[in-house]
Amino acid sequence: MCRNIRRLYNYDPPSTVDDIEAAALQYVRKVSGFRKPAAVNKAAFDRAVADIASATAALLNGLQTSAPPRDRAAEIAKARERNANRFGVS
Repeated sequence: MCRNIRRLYNYDPPSTVDDIEAAALQYVRKVSGFRKPAAVNKAAFDRAVADIASATAALLNGLQTSAPPRDRAAEIAKARERNANRFGVS
């Protein structure tokens, strides 16, 4: 799994359309092997991103949980701390 694709479900505040589109773009980049497609492939690439974003939004809207939502700011702080410990960067 691509490390750049992050969990989007059960956050407070909820994931935005931009979050979903960014995850879809990362997925399509990973699967296709292209960071930026050639002009001849751009339409297929963009269509795949839109389709995956739509499917992801439908999935997130259909899921249910009894777990309390995660605090997005706290999760970001934990990730920064892990990176600082791993790479020695603050």
